[in-house]
Amino acid sequence: MTDIYEELAMLRRENRPCAVATVVEASGSSPQRTGAKMLVRSDGSIAGTVGGGCIEARTIELALLAMEDGSARTVPFDLTGTEHGLVCGGHMVLFIEPVLPDPHLVILGAGHVGKALAKIARFSGFRVTVIDDREEFANPLHVPDATIILVNSFSDPLRGTAIDDHSYVVIATRGHEHDLEALVAVLATGSRYIGLVGSMRKKGIVYGELRDRGFSPDDIERVIIPVGLLIGSVTPEEIAVSVMAQIIETRRKHDGGLGHSTRCRAVEEDGAVKTTPSTR
Repeated sequence: MTDIYEELAMLRRENRPCAVATVVEASGSSPQRTGAKMLVRSDGSIAGTVGGGCIEARTIELALLAMEDGSARTVPFDLTGTEHGLVCGGHMVLFIEPVLPDPHLVILGAGHVGKALAKIARFSGFRVTVIDDREEFANPLHVPDATIILVNSFSDPLRGTAIDDHSYVVIATRGHEHDLEALVAVLATGSRYIGLVGSMRKKGIVYGELRDRGFSPDDIERVIIPVGLLIGSVTPEEIAVSVMAQIIETRRKHDGGLGHSTRCRAVEEDGAVKTTPSTR
């Protein structure tokens, strides 16, 4: 039998989502006792059990929803025969908690801003990939806070890394042509956030060049220039703070304004789902 904790650790190392269902209350002739656990992977496969049958099927369904929306939830099961034909007797309550990969920040450019941003991003709980075409910059001595460092041409910058709708990208190369090359590559991905270090004047130039290359208005509007919140930042470190604040703001807005660890959904007996703030 697969050890749930070993499986959970492996999934975390591989940055794969899962959810853990725990029996937090059990009475009567319930099929599992308090403390029983089941791990649900993103493909619906499981390790462990919370009772089998329709209890397990419903738990898998709700665990997949928890992974999708990032919310924990409590789920009561009436086992007296009045709900879903469960007749073993008793009552169970499950707590389903999503375990999601750390958010991923990809920084294109390992100069002063990229280096400072990597440090703040790692401190903020992000996995950090730094990409540059210069080995003397793209190395662990220069960017010690990066999780992954790649030496790639900016004409093909994303080779060796995966970007999806849970990824955030900041472009901070050493020149306009490199910025544009990188931007064209990033716009082909589903990245949730695309920021480019530059001025308002540069924004007009970049947007015009993207239009000339056939990008749609929707594509162009994905690009944030100047990147970061308007806090009057000047130094690379201050710019990195403003960028990271904007990324965190984007992430939390996507999460409904609250973090994964500060929301909990309760599934009522009638199937309604109620979202409540955590007391933590």
